[in-house]
Amino acid sequence: MEEPTIAAKEPKPLELAPGTYYWCACGRSAKQPFCDGSHQGTGFAPKAFEVTERKRVYLCQCKRSANPPFCDGSHQKLQTPIERNPRSETGACLQTRARP
Repeated sequence: MEEPTIAAKEPKPLELAPGTYYWCACGRSAKQPFCDGSHQGTGFAPKAFEVTERKRVYLCQCKRSANPPFCDGSHQKLQTPIERNPRSETGACLQTRARP
């Protein structure tokens, strides 16, 4: 199975009323952190979860939580890609040096 798309590298704080919600597991939804059906044709499916009383929740948007749909801080462990120089034909990394 492919890796889910990282929708954001931070949780989404929400005040939710009682009800059933469907959390986006693929990361493709335009209605993050909730499912909009964009997972169709992938191996992903939304995760249903119940809220029994009005409460504040922090929903995962990096899609790497060990406790989905809730954030467990996994976004803090994501590596930032190396910045590439857009002017380089080879895509060489940008280098910065402190000047004396």
